[in-house]
Amino acid sequence: MFRYIAFSWNPSSEEQTAAADRLDQVASATPDWRPALGLRNLRVYVAGNSRGVNDIYVLPQDQGVVLGRLFRRRCALLSEEVDIELSEFEAQRIVHSDGQFLVDDFWGRYIAFLPSWTGEPRVLRDPTSTLPCFRIEAQGLTVMFSRLEDVLALLEQPTPPVSWDAVAAYLLLGSLDGRETALAGISQLLGGELTSMMPSGGPPLTLWNAIHIASRAEALDRAEASQKLREATARCVQSWAACYPSILLRLSGGVDSSILLGTLCTGVASDRITCLNYHSPGSDSDERAFARLAAQRANTVLAERSLDDRFRLEDLLNAVRTPCPASYIGGMGSRNMDVEVAAAHGSNVIFTGADGDQIFYEVHRTWPAADYLFDRGIDRGFFKAALDAAHLGRVSFWTALRRAVAARWFRGRPADGVENYLQLLTPAARYQAAQAAHRFMHPGFLDATHLPIGKFHQASGLSSPLDYHNPYRNPASPDVVHPLRSQPLLEVSLRTPTYILTEGGQGRALARRTFADVLPPAIATRRSKGGMEAYAVTVLQRNLAFARELLMDGLLVKHGLLDRGRVAEALADRPAVNAAYVSETHACIATELWARRMTSR
Repeated sequence: MFRYIAFSWNPSSEEQTAAADRLDQVASATPDWRPALGLRNLRVYVAGNSRGVNDIYVLPQDQGVVLGRLFRRRCALLSEEVDIELSEFEAQRIVHSDGQFLVDDFWGRYIAFLPSWTGEPRVLRDPTSTLPCFRIEAQGLTVMFSRLEDVLALLEQPTPPVSWDAVAAYLLLGSLDGRETALAGISQLLGGELTSMMPSGGPPLTLWNAIHIASRAEALDRAEASQKLREATARCVQSWAACYPSILLRLSGGVDSSILLGTLCTGVASDRITCLNYHSPGSDSDERAFARLAAQRANTVLAERSLDDRFRLEDLLNAVRTPCPASYIGGMGSRNMDVEVAAAHGSNVIFTGADGDQIFYEVHRTWPAADYLFDRGIDRGFFKAALDAAHLGRVSFWTALRRAVAARWFRGRPADGVENYLQLLTPAARYQAAQAAHRFMHPGFLDATHLPIGKFHQASGLSSPLDYHNPYRNPASPDVVHPLRSQPLLEVSLRTPTYILTEGGQGRALARRTFADVLPPAIATRRSKGGMEAYAVTVLQRNLAFARELLMDGLLVKHGLLDRGRVAEALADRPAVNAAYVSETHACIATELWARRMTSR
């Protein structure tokens, strides 16, 4: 497991210097940790790094260090990207541009520590926010870290207090995308920002943000947009594939994972790829027929595994501590099988098609018509866009037209209306969370009134980081890579208007046409989408006694966040099978588990 910890201090302070020396000695004496950078006011340590996968890129002449995986944008051959060494010229450009050269000429998943010319320690989180980056002030030091358990162990500190405002916001929003976390005193860095590690440092310097990219929509026709999408997807997928001799790919049989497989096979020998499909009883949970079609077309091995119906929620009580709650849904019933299948096929990585919904744009709303009206006004193309939007939103043409005109002057927030779908939160908690929600959203979206509604929601969705250190994963799990969540592909998608992405009235329409040659026809034209709703109901039914005991008299009820009566109704002998209701119940269970872990001695 790749992790890092870095700490800075004021060398003129004897107290801070003594604290830094103590922490330096503890980290040096811990077998897992190795030094990556040592300056007069900054130390960086890493654990679990490996060449070409999670690397250490030292800038010459102690000008900084980049941790993670870098790719050059202008590299002619993929083979040249496997072992990147930053030249002295590149290091100078990175430092003198305050990191902008790194963001513009490289991509990947990384954290960069880049002291200024005055020696001020600074840190840059890459635009995809893949690697976590948290901050805590302790013992006079500023400490940046990726994993909470590490920093608490090295500092020999207890868990910071829970912020119940943040917990309420998490239950409302589903994630905490702003700088505040759910633990008091711990903040998180945002992707694309260069931040000073000095306590008195100025505001972060924004080097990249999704809003700015989305604001620069390109006037493309369908052919141009298709070519850009294909080139960016191929480059990102095959660049990541070049890092690993053997790849395990989560293949659901949906459009995203099938595009990922088809693109992968255009540059990688099929015997290097093993596909893994999970299934369970239920109309939405068994997609083996589609997965088999995709694997057969790609000539790859397909391992099929049944999700464990005996999955025990009680086993999650000892999850590692994290600054924010996290969902267990994605790995529910498969956390141990990932390890077993990867080991059986000699793979140390799992590829997923995560974020494909947002990147290729799967939506059942009429937003693209409003976006067209925003960008181009009323012309002959607007009525076609409205007709496409009617198909997307499954409404009449006149309803789509009316909604497009109404949404043309959209000035909203990512959380608008979300409280209407929540049934377990108390009215007071919903109100409290809605009032404080701005503290926990990505600050760039609070004033993004210049984006049309469809592009606003797409950019908002792509700003929520994916879990790299999910607390519920098996510690022995292979590295997880989400190739679609790569900076070049994010930029192409954000710059492509939503009415081009959905032209023809179907979600992922541009992607379906672009990759039709690598997709089985049944998948390219597929309108159904798999999920885990039926399996989530089964797990909840089999864990009712534990769920009742956990939630009915738990911390969330105690702090007035959950309505005890509604929780009792949700956890009756036969819980409601409404997907949103069951999903909310699981989210509350995950949050209660997290809160108990954070407050336990």
